Amino acid sequence: MDYFLQVSDGLAMFWWLVPVILIISFSQSPWFKGLLGEFLVKLIAKLRLPANMYHRIHNVTLPTPDGTTQIDHIFVSRFGVFVVETKYMKGWIFGGEKQAQWTQKIYKKSFKFQNPLRQNYKHLVALESILGLSFDVMHSVVVFAGDSTLKSPMPANVTSGGSYITYIKSFTKPVLSETSIQNILSKIETERLKPSWETDRQHLERLRTRSDLTSTRQCPKCGEDMVLRTAKRGGAKGSKFWGCSTYPKCKVVQNVI
Repeated sequence: MDYFLQVSDGLAMFWWLVPVILIISFSQSPWFKGLLGEFLVKLIAKLRLPANMYHRIHNVTLPTPDGTTQIDHIFVSRFGVFVVETKYMKGWIFGGEKQAQWTQKIYKKSFKFQNPLRQNYKHLVALESILGLSFDVMHSVVVFAGDSTLKSPMPANVTSGGSYITYIKSFTKPVLSETSIQNILSKIETERLKPSWETDRQHLERLRTRSDLTSTRQCPKCGEDMVLRTAKRGGAKGSKFWGCSTYPKCKVVQNVI
């Protein structure tokens, strides 16, 4: 009996270890790190982009012909509309502007992920369809947050940390009137889906469906069915890809995720 009492007393003394362990585990999860990355991007923007010149909109989910697309951050100013995609990653990042996939290298392990510039292009297309703006006044920006290092030569709009603010501020020629800015803000708020856990859940479910080769998917441009095809020539010969069923009328293709 004395033995069990001693063990019980010992556990009582170190009860605080349980919540500490849980907190540490939670803070190391990809979900939490993603939230932290988004928070840091928002904080830097709040501190360095004057609110009277740059209107900030975060976590915007828009309907598209093939489901939904989710935009991390939008900054609307008289210098243009800046669409920001955030990547919270660690390790070395390799990639090129025209490469379909980039590489994340952590020690001796390598992981492939979609070119974020291509991912963000879909966001611009979704915005263009509801705003009716020229791509000349819309700018794609990619931000790598976290303990990552860009090891390949990158275009100016692919940045790390707070450098994305410098890129945004490099645009100094006014291209939008105050009336246009207010119309843009109003249209985005009208067209976006209500920010909620349910909206996020449904968006993630649609993403999982798109990666399922047995499920049907729609063309993001015209809304018609996509067809799984095999490349017959070139460096990608033999690889699978999704192509619009109305080809050659619509020439949209997508990589098999």
